[in-house]
Amino acid sequence: MESYALLLAATLNAGTVLAIAALGLLINEKAGIVNLGAEGMMLCAAVAGFATVVHTGNDWLGFAAGMGAGALLAAIFGLLVIWLNTNQYATGLALSLFGVGFSAFAGIKYVQEKLPERPHFSIPVLGDIPLVGPALFRQHPLVYLTIAFAIGLIWFLYRTRAGLVLRAVGESPDSAHALGYPVRRIRLAAVVVGGALCGLAGAYISVVYTPLWVEGMVAGKGWIALALTTFATWRPARVLLGAYLFGGVTMLQFHLQGVGVDVPSQLLTMLPYVSTIVVLALISRNPAWIRVNMPASLGKPFHPGS
Repeated sequence: MESYALLLAATLNAGTVLAIAALGLLINEKAGIVNLGAEGMMLCAAVAGFATVVHTGNDWLGFAAGMGAGALLAAIFGLLVIWLNTNQYATGLALSLFGVGFSAFAGIKYVQEKLPERPHFSIPVLGDIPLVGPALFRQHPLVYLTIAFAIGLIWFLYRTRAGLVLRAVGESPDSAHALGYPVRRIRLAAVVVGGALCGLAGAYISVVYTPLWVEGMVAGKGWIALALTTFATWRPARVLLGAYLFGGVTMLQFHLQGVGVDVPSQLLTMLPYVSTIVVLALISRNPAWIRVNMPASLGKPFHPGS
């Protein structure tokens, strides 16, 4: 039973990375912007966060550095696609490729670096409960903050005027513009916030999840987070649940190896990516269901006054 408690704990840890990034991309897409550059932003944020912790010894400064790196790259992306109306898909792919290359270059001297000793977290009393304690109550604070943020995002999107305006910009930017809302600035703010969250996810990987720096260490998690928004039909609660599902699939490979299942390790490593493809293929069988939930102006440029 203890091994299952550890598996659940690892699932929450792995799912947090995907949840943070996917919630950020959800905010982008609710405003009508598709950012395919999540992988590159997460890699740049990972090296920025890791380098900051190496030099300062403070994890939270590392998270802030990662968020700053992600927000900066997202702001550049936003200026290109919102003000200059470049193609969102091509610009996002370019950002992803840039991030992969730049992070590899910037992180060369940090490959052999080590972080200070990692702190251990536990909620008093609850963390001592047998089985449940190690599984649920000995996580990094960011795991619980991510759940709280998802709940807060649900309230923001569906219970506040600002959330209604954000969704209106994603559904019909022309109507929002006619009502006097600054569509471009709202979209840019959403893109920057989404980039900051992708940056936080990247910094979490290099500081907490696997506390080291290796070239390409994000390993496709940015693409899984991007697919997760579609899989969750742009609903924050479903994004959170989907992130933990994919996190569980990722950790399952290590659990199976630990109990001696005789399956090639390469096949187990494929599991998260195969499951992503399978889920997307299944939901794509009903395009009408996707169209009903998808923001109507997703990926479409906005030309004020046209």
